[in-house]
Amino acid sequence: MNQISPELAKKLTLAVEKMPAFPKSVQKILELTRNLDCEPKQLVQVIEKDPVMTVKILRVLNSAYYNLPSKITSVNHSVVFLGFNTIKNLALSIASVGILPKYNAAGFDIQHYLLHSLTTAGIAKSLAGKLGGADPMDCYIAGLLHDFGKVVFAQFMPDEFNQAMQKSRSENISLHVAESQVIGVDHTVVGSMLAEKWQFPQTLIDCIRNHHSADSGEGGMWASVYAANQISKKLSFGDSGNPCIETLPPAVCNYFGGDIDEIIASLRDLPKIVEEAQLFSQVGADA
Repeated sequence: MNQISPELAKKLTLAVEKMPAFPKSVQKILELTRNLDCEPKQLVQVIEKDPVMTVKILRVLNSAYYNLPSKITSVNHSVVFLGFNTIKNLALSIASVGILPKYNAAGFDIQHYLLHSLTTAGIAKSLAGKLGGADPMDCYIAGLLHDFGKVVFAQFMPDEFNQAMQKSRSENISLHVAESQVIGVDHTVVGSMLAEKWQFPQTLIDCIRNHHSADSGEGGMWASVYAANQISKKLSFGDSGNPCIETLPPAVCNYFGGDIDEIIASLRDLPKIVEEAQLFSQVGADA
């Protein structure tokens, strides 16, 4: 941690410990889908043991967005129609919505935050598809969770976080800079602590920790999430509480062969990504 005081380190640790565990069913889904020999029936069996997730998945898949020829009545049916990745994305989104508090004393808009995270996830996945060596699904997960440290701050350090958001807006500085000045540490640190608690792979933990770092990050996952985060902000997809769009580091531009506008122009599937993010962001609204 960035040479923070023992008192602050203890406060952050206690806050992270108070956050709910990531559902075991989702952890199992992630394990299964990393296995190239995984069979669809194994994924189905895990989801069907979580009745809440099953109901929500079926509700989303039977929405007008997918416009499927017939109503899907089982998880097995859904995997056949839409494949591993869509179901996995849905499961992750449902899990994230389930963990998010509906209200917080910091005035942090959770619904806008969720839309930002989901569009960042979808864009990161799309960008990773252009790179060799970056797993698109891992990039989706990293994009989805990259700002979860803000949720920890909003829930358990609301006064300080609200002050940081106000400072970011009034001084037109990045929120992570304002957090460091007000709290003594930014959301990337507490977010990586949370990902560690949830026992995610080290590469994903590092990506969350470095998604604002122009010189510490490396690899296709880092480049994809860094670019996706800034693109999502530039195009106002949701609101992460951070008004500042950061210039992409040369290393990120080199990965994709252009600046942020050129990268946006290369995203042919952007409208679909946004539509799906909007749909997924509503997945827990009527729970």
